[in-house]
Amino acid sequence: MELSLDDEQAEELHRVLTQILGDLSSEIAATDNPVFRRSLRERRHLLYAIGVKLESASPEANESSKS
Repeated sequence: MELSLDDEQAEELHRVLTQILGDLSSEIAATDNPVFRRSLRERRHLLYAIGVKLESASPEANESSKS
């Protein structure tokens, strides 16, 4: 699947992912249920991977990799 975002959309998506990842980390730390904790960790891992792809596709990342 491909998704085209302009710079503003990509920045907003990155901000949302960063916020959600922080919230998930707090929720994981406060969760006593091991099954629920594992599902939260899996979700965090998935969202982190999306963030990495988003960063690597950003024009700023491509510019810095040319230096």
